[in-house]
Amino acid sequence: MAKRWYVVHAYSGFENQVKRSLEERIRRAGMEDKFGEILVPTEEVVEMREGQKRKSERKFFPGYVLVQMEMDDDTWHLVKDVPKVMGFIGGSSDKPAPISDKEAEAILNRIQEGVEKPRPKVLFEVGEVVRVTDGPFNDFNGVVEEVNYDKSKLRVAVLIFGRSTPVELDFSQVEKA
Repeated sequence: MAKRWYVVHAYSGFENQVKRSLEERIRRAGMEDKFGEILVPTEEVVEMREGQKRKSERKFFPGYVLVQMEMDDDTWHLVKDVPKVMGFIGGSSDKPAPISDKEAEAILNRIQEGVEKPRPKVLFEVGEVVRVTDGPFNDFNGVVEEVNYDKSKLRVAVLIFGRSTPVELDFSQVEKA
């Protein structure tokens, strides 16, 4: 039987603990051949704190753990009996449905992208009002005209002497108003 990806619903905040417990139980039960990878879907995010770039991990599906496994009664019970696991997502309670290969691939790609190119923690949108916190336009408010995530820069229309002036700023120089 081929291994498929299943989504396990865990208590939010305990995803890594569930992953460790699951790996330990699989090892003790000697079922390594019936299980593949166990993943907590996270991506790296970058934020500016006190002028320093800080990288941290953010779960993009909090409360869920992906498990690659062969579904049978033994593996089903092994996963269900792990503390802080509420059950499987999809299908019925006694016969869970795996996610499609396309969905699994999309999640795995997003995890890989997060490692290669971390996303900013704060996302800005065109038309949003921001407050400048650093530089010559400190304490001015402005409207976001353009967002460049590759360079972590914004073009903000700031009102100076009653005239709208476009200013290019780093993500670290603004905060949401």
